[in-house]
Amino acid sequence: MNRLQPRRLSQKARKEQRTAYMCLIPAFIGLIVLTYVPLLAVFVISFFQWKGISSPHFNGIANYVRLFTSDPYFKDSIAATVYFSVLAVAGSMIYSLVVAILLNRKIPARGFWRAVFYLPYVLPAAAVYIGWSWLYETNFGLFNFILKSIGIQNVMFLTDSDYVVPSLALIAVWLSGNLIVIFLAGLQNVPRVYHEAAEIDGANAWQRFRHVTLPSMSPIIFYNLLMALITNMQVVTPALSLTSGGPDNASMFITYLMYRYAFKSNQIGYACAISFVFFVLIALFTAFVFATSKGWVFYEGGED
Repeated sequence: MNRLQPRRLSQKARKEQRTAYMCLIPAFIGLIVLTYVPLLAVFVISFFQWKGISSPHFNGIANYVRLFTSDPYFKDSIAATVYFSVLAVAGSMIYSLVVAILLNRKIPARGFWRAVFYLPYVLPAAAVYIGWSWLYETNFGLFNFILKSIGIQNVMFLTDSDYVVPSLALIAVWLSGNLIVIFLAGLQNVPRVYHEAAEIDGANAWQRFRHVTLPSMSPIIFYNLLMALITNMQVVTPALSLTSGGPDNASMFITYLMYRYAFKSNQIGYACAISFVFFVLIALFTAFVFATSKGWVFYEGGED
């Protein structure tokens, strides 16, 4: 019996392994069909001149040469996208973590406030941006009314190139209810025994937060940072709803530039070239986040 037991266990393990692979087949098919095949198609089409109706004509790397040498909007679109992403990601991370810490405390109507802060995330994005445009309105908007009441001149939030990206980033921060929920779940899983040990050692609230809460939350922070970065780099709704890439190309985000070339100018091949370069750009930022995470992300039971 003892000799047969290891064999039976191995057969059971192989059966479970086959079952696991069978269950993963739909996920693999969806990943291939919805992600890798479209990505490959975009890469192939980027080598063609194609307006969507006529037959495509192969033109080699001409689209990429034009993109990096003569396109008047590409450099501005990269600058606008990176600027927006930095502001939106940093603001969202700080805002959502602070709100999650407050909502994790025992406060009256805690469930109600959690729903209030999560609600913006599930609202239609276009409606949210249009609503904020009323708040930003130069002459009659609420924000300028408040500024005027304290003696500050009106600010052209959406029509001044110096203010438009920070103004749009503020809306993105307000929409980060999903990050709040994830942070809140992470805070509730921080072992209480660690805080109790720190309290016994005489650590104050800030020291417990810095040396206990943040290290324990580092995998959650890493996940939220990665998701916020990828989401905000693909920003397009503000330009579509409010600014149309202006003023002075200050909000000409890369995704909006793709939209203009693909659906307004019918330059499908050129838009695909922009799309593939944008994919590489996001991949580089993602790789940088993964590479730098080894020094500050700590997993329970591991060295980092």
